[in-house]
Amino acid sequence: MKSIMRSCLGLFVLLTVITGVIYPVFVTGLAKTLFPSKAAGSIVYQGDQAIGSELIGQNFTDAKYFWGRPSATGPQPYNGNASSGSNQGPLNPALADAVKGRIEALQSADPGNTLPIPMDLVTASASGLDPEISPQAAQYQASRVAKVRKMSIDHVNQLIAANTQDRQWGIFGEPRVNVLKLNLALDGN
Repeated sequence: MKSIMRSCLGLFVLLTVITGVIYPVFVTGLAKTLFPSKAAGSIVYQGDQAIGSELIGQNFTDAKYFWGRPSATGPQPYNGNASSGSNQGPLNPALADAVKGRIEALQSADPGNTLPIPMDLVTASASGLDPEISPQAAQYQASRVAKVRKMSIDHVNQLIAANTQDRQWGIFGEPRVNVLKLNLALDGN
């Protein structure tokens, strides 16, 4: 019985060292070597200052910026520690009220805009942290941003096109625009 317990304990310690120490250190080291930016959280820098991540949205509310997809996290928007959806179904009156309020906010920020409002500007994602919007959502906001910044709509559209990522490997996902990168490109002009 003692030899069986000793063997089991030895195997437990060995597997703990392999799977709990050696493997994580190896994978982390490999990731930092092959993908240093991604392994460090895809942090976006302006000079030496970290200003955000490509992977987590930010709460842009000023009319001179493109706005991201609404966040369902609490207590503040885009809270990485509270990643979650609202868990409100399509028949929930609270969801209908939230969408109605977001539509009103978009319309009041750009009253002359007659384009249909893209769904991703009024509904939150499952994580509540989306850093990207659809090209249609960016196009919807282009006239507002151009007016506020006193830029030509063509220039704003060029910035949208330059910051639009295609489907991954041409087949996965949908085209998307990273809101932080697009807003930084705007600030650079």
